[in-house]
Amino acid sequence: MQPKATIKVLIIDDEPLARAELQRLLKKHKQIEVLGEAQNIIEGKALVEDLEPDAIFLDIEMPGGTGLELAEQLKGEIPIVFCTAYNEFAVDAFSLNAVDYLLKPAAPARLEKAIEKLTSLLSETESTQLEDDFKLMVKFADKMKIILLRDILRFESVGNHAAIYTEFGKSYIHSSLSKIEAKLDPSVYLRASRSEIIRLDAVVHLEESINYGLTATLSNGSEVDISRRQASALKKQMSFSAF
Repeated sequence: MQPKATIKVLIIDDEPLARAELQRLLKKHKQIEVLGEAQNIIEGKALVEDLEPDAIFLDIEMPGGTGLELAEQLKGEIPIVFCTAYNEFAVDAFSLNAVDYLLKPAAPARLEKAIEKLTSLLSETESTQLEDDFKLMVKFADKMKIILLRDILRFESVGNHAAIYTEFGKSYIHSSLSKIEAKLDPSVYLRASRSEIIRLDAVVHLEESINYGLTATLSNGSEVDISRRQASALKKQMSFSAF
């Protein structure tokens, strides 16, 4: 299995010097692209929603809220490498299924091991894509029904589950959106935002939104916001520049 070519990460730490040092160390790893930095969990969560990183390097003890609080809010959807000066947080960090735990200041060799773990994890999630005729058994109201993958117009993150929307109605499956996305053909399904995946041929109308993203109207009448970053990617994917 091929490793992920580029891993896009965020650095969230309240100490400017710590952020600068981590940036310096990460530059030596060509597969890592730092999308941005934040100095607290409020800024960090906003960046996560806007930039949709593959992973986060996250400090734990910060004014205004801890990294553990942010990790809980993200519901395990994004791999996290915790970076902190406090040994006693290690157990808590691993209980949140973190990729790794680094004691600051991070030693280059130790950081390299963390990146190896991160690369391995993200490569594992890039598993074989499902075909459109893949069969799923799901429950609608009190009845089980077999549907095809192509029947699913939209996936929505709901806690540690995902709601699926079809012409037959709404149901739920026990999986994170990131795991679902890894099984889908990106030419057929689009990760519209951190909490939504939509089927492209189910889109009947697109309209620009006030935040420079897009609002998609699906064939079942539902509307889904497409983030600015994903709207830009969709415009490139659907452009006619090749003609």
